[in-house]
Amino acid sequence: MVLKRDGRHEEFSKEKLLSGIKKACQKRPVTPKVMEDLVERIVDEATSKYEREVPGDVIGKMVMEGLRAIDEVAYVRYASVYRRFQEATDFVQEVKKLEAQQ
Repeated sequence: MVLKRDGRHEEFSKEKLLSGIKKACQKRPVTPKVMEDLVERIVDEATSKYEREVPGDVIGKMVMEGLRAIDEVAYVRYASVYRRFQEATDFVQEVKKLEAQQ
């Protein structure tokens, strides 16, 4: 089960997780195998740390960490949805954080 931000509980879905990653990686040089491997790493890590219920924000952070290592554009795309960017400045700040980390 996944505990959502609004307190709802939802059945964990690898397909939904992969779908979100595919959207972030759309038209980027990321192979389906790389995306599937990321999903498997996230599932393995989540199930090893949590017995019954995984907080949704933990999954989101794992996706962002994985995408950051794979493709920075996909990372920013995912972060924009996950962090609910409202303004163009939100994108600029996220890109500046990426640049600072390099």
